[in-house]
Amino acid sequence: MRFGAIINAAAIVAAGFAGMFIGKYITENIKETVMRANGCATVVIAISGALAKILVVTEDGISTQGSVMMVVCIALGAIVGELLHIEDWLERFGAWLKEKSGNSGNVQFIDAFVTTTVIVGVGAMAIVGSIEDGINGNMSILLVKTVLDIVIVLVLSSTLGIGCMFSAIPVLVLEGGMTILAGLLAPFMTTPALNALSLVGNVLILGVGINLIWPKTIRVANLLPAMIFTFLWAAFNLPMT
Repeated sequence: MRFGAIINAAAIVAAGFAGMFIGKYITENIKETVMRANGCATVVIAISGALAKILVVTEDGISTQGSVMMVVCIALGAIVGELLHIEDWLERFGAWLKEKSGNSGNVQFIDAFVTTTVIVGVGAMAIVGSIEDGINGNMSILLVKTVLDIVIVLVLSSTLGIGCMFSAIPVLVLEGGMTILAGLLAPFMTTPALNALSLVGNVLILGVGINLIWPKTIRVANLLPAMIFTFLWAAFNLPMT
């Protein structure tokens, strides 16, 4: 049995509890400043991650790759996401969790849930780690992701509150599902495919960083289908231009 997804989800819950405890001793001004600072850090991390995949150093200098793929997949993803109202559904699920968990008076719950879900649920590490765990029983990638998620959720939950820890649910579903389907997905996880997924994933995380600085600026959850289009682009060996 594969436990990587379960460990990742459990760590998110634990980090959420720890962050909430820390948050009790932080003033609102500090929380607001820390949240904006987290947004700035997320933007920098996302940009550096995207540039690492889009820039290529050659003998003739620096060139780019994947820019057309990125624009097309994000545009298609945005159209599909808006038509399906993914962010609305995610917010409704967050509202249901808010009610069922006895946090109906927490005004930040839904924003905390949606924001954290996108940050810890989007990225190549979740995909590759789940597939590696499913095929070879190797949890190393997911364990590294778990360490990163602990830091992220710890900080976010100290400012946004209990909603952050409930992101463990979609993370468990996503990673667990990919672990089960690992045998079918593995042949398509080529280096170009992973680079493409990482590039588009970092652009989506950039949107999360912007939302932490300027709330409700980008409906990032509605961009999630871009990851599917990116996967299909790579699976059909379309040019990574």
